[in-house]
Amino acid sequence: MQVIHSVAELRARLAQERSIAFVPTMGNLHAGHVALVEQARQQGKCVVVSIFVNPLQFGPNEDFDKYPRTLEADCEKLQGSADIVFAPAVAEMYPEQQSFYIELPPIASELCGMQRPGHFRGMATVVLKLLNLVQPQVALFGKKDYQQLEIIRQMVTQFNLPVSIVGGETVRAIDSLALSSRNQYLSDEERTEAPQLHLTLAQVGASLGRGVRGFSALEDEAMEMLAKRGWQVEYVSIRCQQGLGKPKVNERQLVVLAAARLGVTRLIDNLEVCL
Repeated sequence: MQVIHSVAELRARLAQERSIAFVPTMGNLHAGHVALVEQARQQGKCVVVSIFVNPLQFGPNEDFDKYPRTLEADCEKLQGSADIVFAPAVAEMYPEQQSFYIELPPIASELCGMQRPGHFRGMATVVLKLLNLVQPQVALFGKKDYQQLEIIRQMVTQFNLPVSIVGGETVRAIDSLALSSRNQYLSDEERTEAPQLHLTLAQVGASLGRGVRGFSALEDEAMEMLAKRGWQVEYVSIRCQQGLGKPKVNERQLVVLAAARLGVTRLIDNLEVCL
């Protein structure tokens, strides 16, 4: 496995590759990331993983400087599954102040976008830059960040980018908590409570499966249930899987999304429901 820090070296290394699978990350890797990289091995002969903490997607109240940088440990986890780790400095990715941005669709201002203004603009900008640098045939993103995945899919489609976007299934702990770098900030008591987020989504999914179609009522009940258990709920929302629009009564491909805080830790999760 080769660790590359410069754009010039990356381009030179990839110049002759014709089958590249790419997994962009911000590092601090866990088993969910590793599973995505192992899936990438089935998609391309050369597997590239980027590790870059992107300042453009951090808001003014989100501490970019304190985000964990664990490159050495991350590289150890990637041995045997990745061929190249691209770990650039901020100055390498942004040699001058970024003044060009993508104009995002309305969905980027909803759900997590409402709570984190500017986040998806920064995310889409760095993903576009990375896709341009790596030029993969396939790029993989985890379904845990469902809204992010949908925005990337729309961006790739509308800009006619020659890359297939693959969504990797969410990897969970044995108690159903979605693996996330943020889980390390949970206290022991909060970690015990954290699986309730997914269990609540599962209850909403079960209601949908029984034919309940009062979407707003189901959302309100789920938020109230979490709030009574001490969660600070940002949203529980039932959406169409494709496009994340609000569904009509006869929609059969749904996803239930949620974001909520336990103490200082913000957790997100989702559940696809096919009727």
